[in-house]
Amino acid sequence: QVQLVESGGGLVQAGGSLRLSCAASGRTFSTYMAWFRQALWKEREFVAAISWSTGSTAYEESVKGRFTVSRDNAKITVNLQMNSLTPEDTAVYYCAASTWTTVSRSSRGYAYWGQGTQVTVAS
Repeated sequence: QVQLVESGGGLVQAGGSLRLSCAASGRTFSTYMAWFRQALWKEREFVAAISWSTGSTAYEESVKGRFTVSRDNAKITVNLQMNSLTPEDTAVYYCAASTWTTVSRSSRGYAYWGQGTQVTVAS
């Protein structure tokens, strides 16, 4: 089992920044870590992913150039730096861990999930 705990959510004004963190514990074997988000009345959507081994990343189109995903292998932590936030970024953000050998943009590719952290961007 892998336990994931997110932190860093909150309320921010449009144009502002937030940094989310996800700490992994337990049986920490995984290949990719990802961030998903789910806005009210909408389906959960992929935001970004990173490979533990290579550090290669993938981003959803609307966050490219604004969000940066990074990992700290020693601390077994994944971060999501979010800049230039807009009200459309308002959602619950989830950290997820995958054991697949290739990056997945589908929630089906991730077996382990955190409890989520709320991000609210005020206009």
